[in-house]
Amino acid sequence: MSKSVCVYCGSHNGARPEYMAAARHLGQLIAECNLQLIYGGGSVGLMGVLADSVLAEGGRVTGIIPEQLAERELAHRELTQLRVVTGMHSRKALMAELSDAFIAMPGGMGTLEELFEVLTWSQLGLHSKPCGVLNILDYYEYLLGFLDHQVAEGFLNEQQRNQLQVSKDPRHLLELVGFTPAAGVQVDGN
Repeated sequence: MSKSVCVYCGSHNGARPEYMAAARHLGQLIAECNLQLIYGGGSVGLMGVLADSVLAEGGRVTGIIPEQLAERELAHRELTQLRVVTGMHSRKALMAELSDAFIAMPGGMGTLEELFEVLTWSQLGLHSKPCGVLNILDYYEYLLGFLDHQVAEGFLNEQQRNQLQVSKDPRHLLELVGFTPAAGVQVDGN
């Protein structure tokens, strides 16, 4: 059975070229691992860069996009599979169902919301799939500091905090969420 990784990321490129470079690199590694990319289905921003990178390396990409965003986010029509769903809740549920691990790259409110939903589901025991953030240019430093603050203030325990894997390097992050970039084998057997 094929393994897949869900990547949450922005529908904008961001202010620095390093974000796009990281999306390209992560996409190449996903294809190298023989993983299927599951993502939001857009052709623009980091979403488009990531999907194009996986496809350029001969990889498989499934995009999931709600009807109302298919036009606004310019649904990517060159994917292995594009699934248009009725709404955001359907999108997130299907992305979670189809994925073996989750990674958040830099992005906006939607990226954060998607990341925190799967982290919450993990905390509640609804899944045991690994979650990570690609902390390019320390993009997530303030967020990680806030999670540490939640632990210090007694609203999050250390074990829950440590469920979120963090790396500045795409290859290392793939390893942290259970994949070996040269083999595409999930380390923990999930």
